[in-house]
Amino acid sequence: MLNFFLGTVAGGLIACVLTIAAARQPEVQARLGLKPAPAPLALAAAPKAPEPDCNRRPEAAPKGVAQEILFNRQRFWSVAP
Repeated sequence: MLNFFLGTVAGGLIACVLTIAAARQPEVQARLGLKPAPAPLALAAAPKAPEPDCNRRPEAAPKGVAQEILFNRQRFWSVAP
């Protein structure tokens, strides 16, 4: 019987503490009608990133430079022994 009584008191205390902690939140206070809801803050619009131009063709590399280095024959045969 004593365990039941102590458990009931402990559960009541926990419920009271949680209720008081929840009632301190502004959102809960507004939901319960204890305080008017705060006005939402207006955020400044972030600057828009420039959109890429998909229709523009890439510029050709200069003729003096090898365009493709990965499959360049000079690269494969210039390995020192």
